[in-house]
Amino acid sequence: MIINETKGKVWHGRVKLADNFFRRFRGLMLVRDVNYALVFVLPAETRANASIHMFFMLSDIDVIWLDSSRRVVDFKTAKKWRLYTPKKAAKYIIEGPVGLIRTLEVEEGDLISWTPTEESKKALPVKSLIPGKIDFNGSKNSIAMVESVKEVKANEV
Repeated sequence: MIINETKGKVWHGRVKLADNFFRRFRGLMLVRDVNYALVFVLPAETRANASIHMFFMLSDIDVIWLDSSRRVVDFKTAKKWRLYTPKKAAKYIIEGPVGLIRTLEVEEGDLISWTPTEESKKALPVKSLIPGKIDFNGSKNSIAMVESVKEVKANEV
């Protein structure tokens, strides 16, 4: 969620952080349908660090530049295959779908805040021991691991 605290306007979409080099480098390049906002946390508040390029972008996006106090210093709808530099130094950049600026009614000087959306961790399959179902007879000094509940039930019959 992104909030224009000055005007009390809220955008209820997903928000992700680009708070390290690799996330900032990747940005929204090659994202077909931008349906979330990406907040870039820059290492320093400068105009040069806050410059963006739209190379390899598959769609236009709305961009909002904020200073270290989260005040809007510039904003625009960025077109594919162009370069953009904010009017003033910025510490944060919000990139999102076209319409984000209109929804928040953004103007220079507005105070913007955001809440990152919780990312669910992808489940990884792991072998686990099931208490009471350990087989010490498989080989010397080893424990057989049960791979599925189906295997446990087959051994009970």
